[in-house]
Amino acid sequence: MKKEIKLFEDKKIRVEWIEDKDKWYFSVVDVVAVLTDNDFQGARNYWKVLKHRLKNEGNETVTDCNQLKMLAPDGKLRFTDVADTEQILRFKNAGEIMIDKRDRLEVGE
Repeated sequence: MKKEIKLFEDKKIRVEWIEDKDKWYFSVVDVVAVLTDNDFQGARNYWKVLKHRLKNEGNETVTDCNQLKMLAPDGKLRFTDVADTEQILRFKNAGEIMIDKRDRLEVGE
């Protein structure tokens, strides 16, 4: 397990490499913050509302989201929703996060 912080347009995105799954997992709230130009709390609220709406619609991307302990802004390890590269791109391509920046977001492994 390898924890890192990646930068996208000077904003931090918490990521974690899970060796046995051979995948990077990204904090969904951090990705939403980048894509919507929100601060942490605004992105958290945005994701909470979007997640609720998508769950009610039976969206598989949301039901497949996992949670991992990541370093929170207050310095403590807290569970946060994470998504792998494929899930993040599904959000982006489906236009579920409505913003201009989604075409500039490229998630590499």
